[in-house]
Amino acid sequence: MSVYSRVSDAYRSSFILPFDNFDKIVLMSDCHRGDGRWNDNFSENQSVFYAALNYYYNNNFTYIELGDGDDLWENRRMEKIVDTYSDCFWMMSKFYKKNRFFMIYGNHDMVKKKEHFMLQKCNELYDEMHENCVPIFPDIKIYESILLKHRENNIEILLLHGHQGDILNDYLWKLSRFLVRYIWSPLEIAGLHDPTSTARNHTRRIHTERKLTEWANTNNKLIITGHTHRPVFPKVGDSLYFNDGSCVHPRSITAIELAFGGISLVKWHISTRFDNTLYVAKETLEGPVSLDKIYHTFCDSHNDGTPV
Repeated sequence: MSVYSRVSDAYRSSFILPFDNFDKIVLMSDCHRGDGRWNDNFSENQSVFYAALNYYYNNNFTYIELGDGDDLWENRRMEKIVDTYSDCFWMMSKFYKKNRFFMIYGNHDMVKKKEHFMLQKCNELYDEMHENCVPIFPDIKIYESILLKHRENNIEILLLHGHQGDILNDYLWKLSRFLVRYIWSPLEIAGLHDPTSTARNHTRRIHTERKLTEWANTNNKLIITGHTHRPVFPKVGDSLYFNDGSCVHPRSITAIELAFGGISLVKWHISTRFDNTLYVAKETLEGPVSLDKIYHTFCDSHNDGTPV
């Protein structure tokens, strides 16, 4: 099945989440949370990620994680990941208790699509202060895709990880998981890169982005994904495909914000004040640009598209 068909199927089966210009949503992906070992790329950005979540929680954002939040190819035990990053899971559970947290699975955490996986492997967190276990995400549902539908106009935004239709990362994901877990991860010590990784393979990344852009532009639907680790924020009228980047950039994480009817690409990173003290800074890289302007400018200058 082609990328186009797989994305179309994901669109039709999406969980529908209504929104309007008063809602605030932040999208992040590809955290690749691990167990703290040498190959855990998230560990360097743990504090930045926590600070960003704390900001978004206090400012009434809804947090949607677009896949590969946890790296369950290199790591076998979800419980160990939760224990390693208990502070981050505690913060995400605060969002969930306020009905402001949604999770999409990607290729590296595909096992989350199993109905009882989170209940069995990510059910509770040990509270050291009170010396008891507390639930993290009771009865959570993990989605392949979420469709944001604007309450007042016909704008739709398809959210998914972006691996759909990729032979190695979709259809043969169990084989790729085996190769990464037992062959390529050990070889990374010698400086060899995993050839199954879209993020590290320039040709595969371009191919993936081109296919996702084709789907978005043909169907006149905004689409926001992760997977490639490369932030994408097109100029108005050029495309309807966006990418939030990842949380494993060197010393920074990127995110896409939807707020007050606009869309922005932001970066969180460690910065230095004049007195040489360190702090976590938020920098706007692109936007905000009106969603209405992006959608109607593109539709007015391109073909009407075909139904998905």
